[in-house]
Amino acid sequence: MLLLLPLMCVKRVHGSTSVFTDRCYEGLYPGHIHTTALQKTLLAVGSGVAALHDPYRHDMVAVLGETTGHRALMNLRDKMRNDPEGFTILAERPRIRLSTLDLKEMASLPDGSLGREYLRFLEDNHVTPDSRADVKFVDDEELAYVMQRYREVHDLLHTLLGMPTNMLGEVAVKWFEAAQTGLPMCALGAVLGPLRLNASRLQSLFTSLGPWALQNGRRARCVLSIFYERRWAQSIEDLRQELNIQTPPVTLTATKRRNI
Repeated sequence: MLLLLPLMCVKRVHGSTSVFTDRCYEGLYPGHIHTTALQKTLLAVGSGVAALHDPYRHDMVAVLGETTGHRALMNLRDKMRNDPEGFTILAERPRIRLSTLDLKEMASLPDGSLGREYLRFLEDNHVTPDSRADVKFVDDEELAYVMQRYREVHDLLHTLLGMPTNMLGEVAVKWFEAAQTGLPMCALGAVLGPLRLNASRLQSLFTSLGPWALQNGRRARCVLSIFYERRWAQSIEDLRQELNIQTPPVTLTATKRRNI
């Protein structure tokens, strides 16, 4: 991609929080790759074409999000700053990785709790939070963290919305995320995702799941402003009520489709 990689630095972990450090690398944060406006445009076009061809190309979807989402990330950052819990997240920079999760404790929580249901979602859908790529092309350290947080709460959003990782479930989540975040990547996925659905799933999307996802995405509290790591014992239903998210109108079951 005609880009020079900066010197990388290993992240330092303190308990459940992974912290950006200022040593051993050149750039705004570990892994950052500075790009010009022209380079960002070329990356956006190239990654967009690749993602359209294969929406399961996680790396291309990630690049597309980073090179097109600056304004939306600023809006999300401002929402987090204006929310006491969101402000704490920006200050402490928690990370959701297998290394920061107490899986044994989460498994001991009662059914219906956020922690137990999130763990069940990971198991049933054969996914892991460690599959989320690190941010590289966002030229602002705080906004880079906002993008990273968005990626790492994606599976938690699946859990909250009761959506598995099959194509219909992913499209429903993308409709919610598009309304909630304003990220162009999410809007593109919301528009193009339905093209990969069969007639019966299209009907379900347009008559029930889609309107529900858009309505709830618009009116819900910012999902990035929730310190999920401190709420594992809270029930899903209580958290939905707090966030102003309604129970999904359709129950979908998990499949072995890959996560996107």
